[in-house]
Amino acid sequence: MILSKLNGIAARNALAIVLAIILGLLMAVGMSFGLGSYAFRDNRSPYSISHRVVMISFVAHRNVVMLSAEIAMTIRAAASIPRPERNKIIALIADPDIPVTFDPPVPLADGARIDFSLDRFRKLVQMQLDELAPQIMVSARRLPLQTNRPIDSGQSVPASEEQAVIEAALPDGQRISFAVSGLSSFGGYLLPIFLVSLVLVTLLIAFLTGRRLARPIREFATASERLGVDLTAPPLPVRGPRELRATIRAFNRMQERLRRFLEDRTQMLAAISHDLRAPLARLRLRAELVADGEQQSKMFNDLDLMNAMIDSTLAFARDDSRQEPRRLVDIGVLVGDICEDVADTGEKVFYMAVRGVDVACRPTLIHRAVANLIDNALKYGCAARVRIDRDGDRVVIIVDDDGPGIAVDEQERVFAPFYRLAAARDPCKAGVGLGLSVARTVAREHGGDVRLANRSGGGLRACIELPV
Repeated sequence: MILSKLNGIAARNALAIVLAIILGLLMAVGMSFGLGSYAFRDNRSPYSISHRVVMISFVAHRNVVMLSAEIAMTIRAAASIPRPERNKIIALIADPDIPVTFDPPVPLADGARIDFSLDRFRKLVQMQLDELAPQIMVSARRLPLQTNRPIDSGQSVPASEEQAVIEAALPDGQRISFAVSGLSSFGGYLLPIFLVSLVLVTLLIAFLTGRRLARPIREFATASERLGVDLTAPPLPVRGPRELRATIRAFNRMQERLRRFLEDRTQMLAAISHDLRAPLARLRLRAELVADGEQQSKMFNDLDLMNAMIDSTLAFARDDSRQEPRRLVDIGVLVGDICEDVADTGEKVFYMAVRGVDVACRPTLIHRAVANLIDNALKYGCAARVRIDRDGDRVVIIVDDDGPGIAVDEQERVFAPFYRLAAARDPCKAGVGLGLSVARTVAREHGGDVRLANRSGGGLRACIELPV
């Protein structure tokens, strides 16, 4: 139960934020060690370098804020202790790592320097002594350590051979001095280093977390888009946050229900077809007994039309080509083969050959849709001119004819199953009104559509749009 809750989107975001803060702290400390190693690179031991670097890290004993408070507290105590006992008491309460001296000798001014970090540290000590009366003034400088190696007058002193000296003049005139070793000149930049590190690490973790969360969401969006064109696609893998897993399970159940619904519908149509065949056969036998030849001929035509409608409907509903796997097909070659087959029968078909346009489709269905549009153009427009255009990420198969066209208010109605215009109800132009309906269904099953439009010079234009 607890693991399930931790797998939620909110829990993942919270864990990412916590992890970013922890890594930001570690990165800041690591950068501090790196800067400290750069500032103190010399022949000293690794222990000495680490000891100096810790001065600017988050160890409480050497934290600059707490160190300044410790020095300020020692100065306060020294100011309140009588001068004869001051040295002995301060030696007991002072930090043994920070030597304290009273009335130190005045060093040579040439060897002293001050930097931004040291001045900032001095201000931290001074702020904690400002409320004292009389006021105690604090000064700070860096001095060379006492080493056995001689240093030329023109040679710069390495940072590793310097110490920070903090001095304060007590109210009775005595001076107190603190020698702080290892106070790096980079110490004042620890907060910016930490903030920059935290921002960088947070952005990196946020990007990785967002990408990890977005991957199953993108897969879910792709599967949702695919559901409208392919119900036989495999179920979506259940993975991702808890909320998305529940959504994916519901999506897979919905896809399975839709698939069962279509299978049940196909079985129902097959059963209806079987039931209709018997009465139609009896009607044909009775029509054979009709004496009036003209009436008999009309009855036979109606029976043939009903049989054709049943056959076309069942062929479309139970089409095995819908189980055909999708594959990349050069649509130009496919349409060219259709046009060649129709032209071999003596029909007027003109094709502007195009090659190299690959489309992921079920070739048998696309063949049927294009063939239906060409067949309509030949029936009602006497000729068919076919070409293929590429429009961005879509390919358009255009079929033009020389017929009368279709009224604008009728252009959408003709896609209804078994709908035929009055001008098309010529017995010589056999058809049951399923050609355009089948073409649009096939196109939409592939993520495209079929559109009709009257040409300005006369005739009708039918376009099949398919995604590349």
